[in-house]
Amino acid sequence: MQIDALKIYCDVVRFHSFSRGAEANDVLQATASQTIQRLEERLGVMLIDRSRRPWELTPEGQLFYDGSREIVERYHEVEAAVRGTRAAVDSVIRVAAIYSVNLRDMSLCVQRFSKLRPGARVEIEYLHPERVCERVLNGEVNLGILSFPQGRAGLAVIPWREEPMVLACQPRHALAKQKTVTFAQLADEPYVGFDAELVIGKRVERHLRNHGANIKPVLRFDNIEAIKRAVEAGSGVSVLPLPTLEHELRLGTLAAVPFARHPFARPLGIVYRRGRKLYANTEAFIEVLKNGSGNAVAKKG
Repeated sequence: MQIDALKIYCDVVRFHSFSRGAEANDVLQATASQTIQRLEERLGVMLIDRSRRPWELTPEGQLFYDGSREIVERYHEVEAAVRGTRAAVDSVIRVAAIYSVNLRDMSLCVQRFSKLRPGARVEIEYLHPERVCERVLNGEVNLGILSFPQGRAGLAVIPWREEPMVLACQPRHALAKQKTVTFAQLADEPYVGFDAELVIGKRVERHLRNHGANIKPVLRFDNIEAIKRAVEAGSGVSVLPLPTLEHELRLGTLAAVPFARHPFARPLGIVYRRGRKLYANTEAFIEVLKNGSGNAVAKKG
């Protein structure tokens, strides 16, 4: 059983796509499909249940994926060590990030990293927080970027940045004219918040209530972009990380007002699967992230 076949299988599963798995290995989609069929014939079990749409791994397929991924990672580690090019183990760094990470900052970090490490590249996909955790824990990506990352089972956390939380409202809203606001002033305001099951939603609303804001959510969303659009439309006010308002502040479609007392921040962390070894390129990209992004955003639109 060749390493190439195991890698094709792992990439098909990682991308949950025969075409993308084939592309990652520079083979035709038909070749990737035939490779997995031969693996199934050799093992005498079905690895992928193709009768479902979308297809799913069988229990045997998941077991084989977990073991194959470790074998492929170990093989490339040994190969790189023998060749004396340890950094080649992670020549492609895959990152899963929550939607609300500042895209401009991320782009600048990737550009800076590319200049420092021209032989490596970074692939970033933006996902729901739970999907970020899932992909990191499954070994489908090298790194994840999450808000409020502490306490997530199986993940090691590298603190990245703290983003101040501010009141987001329409520029013509009465509170937008103030230099600062108190949490108590939100008590009678229609509030646009995060879905209750999201960690950020739980943390924000707990902080508000603990400091005198008996908020009344009128709308809830699972992403910051939807919340901003609702606030722009006049559905209510919200409490959001300041860097996520950069575009709207520049256009003047939203205002951001800091809190006078008991300010708090959204922590962002870089996460990876606990026990997973970090190689040279991955560590270098982490350093670029830690040193290469800023939080400067104008306060008012």
